[in-house]
Amino acid sequence: MFKRLLSLALILSVTTTVFAQKYRAILSTEYGKIVIELYDNTPKHEANFVKLCKKHFYDGTLFHRVIPEFMIQGGDPESKTAKAGQQLGNGDVGYRVPAEFRKEYIHQRGALAAARDNNPEKASSGCQFYIVQGKKYTEAELDKVAKRTGHQWTDAQKKIYETIGGTPFLDGNYTVFGQVIKGMDVVDKIISQKRDKFDRPLTNQKIEKLRVQKKILFFWL
Repeated sequence: MFKRLLSLALILSVTTTVFAQKYRAILSTEYGKIVIELYDNTPKHEANFVKLCKKHFYDGTLFHRVIPEFMIQGGDPESKTAKAGQQLGNGDVGYRVPAEFRKEYIHQRGALAAARDNNPEKASSGCQFYIVQGKKYTEAELDKVAKRTGHQWTDAQKKIYETIGGTPFLDGNYTVFGQVIKGMDVVDKIISQKRDKFDRPLTNQKIEKLRVQKKILFFWL
């Protein structure tokens, strides 16, 4: 008994509190808020997104492209003053963000990822992003995607695509840097809007404001 108590005392004596900081983004729309956890393991994308949010860059921009069972896309600065029916998606901030692909981050339902053009490095747009709605996939469908793309998933990731859904064919091609933790019902409302031939909603789907909050986490070692 004494030895067990002594061992516990030694463990407690070297216990240390480690602080880790993680950002959350809160995106406000007329339907409610979308809360997104940003990934620390994609630091370039996280830092760039946080910088733009702090500058209120996204306030007043539109979700200019919405496709059911796929995603909603926003962040084009030209959308702030766009006329009805104007095709959008070419606005930028004059730079790209280097790709940060990580196998643990997949395009599951609610994933936040960076849009990009067809540059060979697969570098991301400096400002445009999308949120995945996706759909559920069967094991056979995932096998077909794997053969076509060469991408492989863990059993746990396959289960996510089978039960929760997403867009697995995008993995390894676009950087995922966050995940919606609240407000997917808002995403579903936006994606259900009637749209034109460019997939732009006929009624503007505005980002009223987009802010970030720093959350402190505690880990005991």
